[in-house]
Amino acid sequence: MSDLEGKRVLVTGASTGIGAAVARGFAAQGAHVAVHYNSSDTAARAVVAEIESAGGRAIMLQADVRSVEACTQLVQEAAAALGGLDVLVNNAGGVVKRHPLRDIDDALYDEIVHLNARSVFACSRAALPIMEAAGGGCIISTTSLAARNGGGSKSTLYAASKAFVSNFTRGLAKEAGRSAVRVNAVAPGVIDKPGRMKTMPAHQVEGAVKLTPMRRLGSVEECVGAYLFLASNRMAGFITGQIIEVNGGLQMP
Repeated sequence: MSDLEGKRVLVTGASTGIGAAVARGFAAQGAHVAVHYNSSDTAARAVVAEIESAGGRAIMLQADVRSVEACTQLVQEAAAALGGLDVLVNNAGGVVKRHPLRDIDDALYDEIVHLNARSVFACSRAALPIMEAAGGGCIISTTSLAARNGGGSKSTLYAASKAFVSNFTRGLAKEAGRSAVRVNAVAPGVIDKPGRMKTMPAHQVEGAVKLTPMRRLGSVEECVGAYLFLASNRMAGFITGQIIEVNGGLQMP
């Protein structure tokens, strides 16, 4: 994808898992990547070092994207450091904790919703005028299979926050289309990534594998192609408001 060479890309939640793989993937295509992290300083440095050792270009930026102000500052810092912003990947997110709804207090509600939903809103809002002024751009958010099926056991709020991401993607695509800003999302299924057993009980993982036609978990690397495809104007220039499912057939349209 030669048209990704030289693109300025910010990936949130890029120190581990899918975000780290996506950051490496963009860098391998010649993009200049801003690797965002919150508390995983060592992991983020490792991602940047890996990119640079392969001849790529990357910087690292810290921010707690649960804060609207931090999201705004992150996007502005990335654009300043990269000399602009062509692609925003809203990847930061997570289950946080599994609890039945009756046991979720206001503090946990805020943490889950702010991390998964409000961060996407805030980063996208900050990026949009930068992209519009430059004549176009691309926003790609990470949603989830949970947005469609309600999530696994005791993850109702996570699933609801990801449903927000999916519909926010569609709505923003309608708003931003005339400014040549394409807005899409990727919805991973059950992916084998760091901390998987902490966020999903073993019996649920086993059940998901049995229900998946490909009979295995996906890998973080297998998610990367969807992001690169959506970011490429040559490959996906007339695609906006869409969600690419990467789930091995576990859920089909």
